[in-house]
Amino acid sequence: MSDTFKVEDILKKISGCWTRAKMPFANKSMVTLLDYKDDTIKFVIENTDLSVANALRRVLIAETPTLAIDWVQIEANSTVMSDEFIAHRIGLIPLTCDYVIRNMIPNRECECDDFCSKCSVEFTMDVSLRKEGALNVTSAHLISSHPQVLPANARTIKRDIPKDSDCLSLFEENSGDVLIMKIRQGSQLKLRAFATKGIGKEHAKWMATSAVGFEYDPDNALRHTLLHKPEEWPKSEFSELLEDGEQAPYDYMKEPNKFYFTIESTGALTPSNVVLTGIECLRRKLSDIQTHLSFMQL
Repeated sequence: MSDTFKVEDILKKISGCWTRAKMPFANKSMVTLLDYKDDTIKFVIENTDLSVANALRRVLIAETPTLAIDWVQIEANSTVMSDEFIAHRIGLIPLTCDYVIRNMIPNRECECDDFCSKCSVEFTMDVSLRKEGALNVTSAHLISSHPQVLPANARTIKRDIPKDSDCLSLFEENSGDVLIMKIRQGSQLKLRAFATKGIGKEHAKWMATSAVGFEYDPDNALRHTLLHKPEEWPKSEFSELLEDGEQAPYDYMKEPNKFYFTIESTGALTPSNVVLTGIECLRRKLSDIQTHLSFMQL
C-alpha cells in the first residue's frame, strides 16, 4: 500500500525543497491474522504509521461499496404501516454482493434511462393473508432477480443467536430472516424495488461494516486515555499485562506502531472481502492524489 508513494518525493514537488518529514516504517508493514469467523475478522498491523491505520479504519466504515435497496414502488399496501416506513425498513436490509459489486457501477454514472442490470438488481414482493391469524413479513419474501444478490440474514452469515436472547422474537421460528412487519387477515403488501451501488458516506444502509474496532495502546502506556481508577477499568483483550496489572508504565518516548483491528461485517460482504475492498479504495484515493500532484508540475 505504501511502497508506491514516497512522502519526501511528493513534498519536494510541492515545495521545491527537501523536508525532514518521513514515514519511518514504509515498505516494512506486517499483518498478522488473529481470528476469522463468518462475520468477523481480527488482525494486527505492525510497523506502520497511525495515519495509515486510521485512514484504513475510516475507509472500511464509510467508503467500502455495497448494494442496498434505494428505490421502492409500492403497488398495493393495505397494512397498518405507511409506505415510507416500509420502504425505509426494506432499504436497511443488507444484501449479499460479494461476486457482483466489483462489476456494477453507481446508478448516477450509468447511461441507462432508469435502471438496468449494470447498475441495479430488481426485487419484488407480493404477500397477503386471507385466513385468520397473523403473518410475519420477512426478508425471505423479497424475490431477487439475481441469484447472487440475496438478503443477508442470520442463516446466510451463520451467526449464532443465543436461545435466551430477546431478539428471537423478531425472527420466524427456526429462521434468521429479518422481520419487516406483521400483517393481519385481509392485508396485502405488493411492491417492486431496485438495489443500487453506494457507500456508507452517502447513507448508513450501504455500510459494509456494523462495527470496526481500532486499538493501538491496549495497556495505556501512552496515556492517551486518562483513567481516574485504573484498577476498575476493564482490560483489553489484547492486553499484555499480568493478571494483577492495572496499566503499563508511562512511556513518553513510545509511538504507536502496532494496531489491532476487529471488523464485523453486516453480511453484505465477507469479512475478508471488506478488508480487501477497503484497501483497494484507499490505494485508489492515493493514486488519485499522486496523479493530481503530477499534473500540478506540468
